[in-house]
Amino acid sequence: MNAETSLAAVLVACPKCHSLVRVPEARAGEHPKCPRCKAPLLAGEPVALDANGFVAHVERATLPVLVDFWAPWCGPCRMMAPVLDRTAAQRATQLRVAKVNTDEQQQLAGRFGIRSIPTLILFRAGQEIARQSGALDAATLGRWLDRALA
Repeated sequence: MNAETSLAAVLVACPKCHSLVRVPEARAGEHPKCPRCKAPLLAGEPVALDANGFVAHVERATLPVLVDFWAPWCGPCRMMAPVLDRTAAQRATQLRVAKVNTDEQQQLAGRFGIRSIPTLILFRAGQEIARQSGALDAATLGRWLDRALA
């Protein structure tokens, strides 16, 4: 490992207090905790976002974020929930899975032109890098993420 690799770090927003924490990439698998609130930073669970949480997790953090724009009354959205839960657990050190309830966060939904749900948007360092509308099974979602993150 060279010096450049050992210094590489990712900014991660805490899922509880939304503080930004610098985590060395080489230590991401060591279950880092937030220095402020002591919550696990990469717990492998989807994070519900409001407008303030969106700023911290998507716009300010550098860890890629897969945002699920959904609503509680949407059948396909409910079908996607276990797939997203598994994805969050399996890829905890690679990306954050977040959920935006479009009924509660209409401004965010409007800002991103959400016309159908579920809609998944993958962000990296605040920039949209991929978008997919409609429910996906786990294998299809995995392939889509692999292509988008390559």
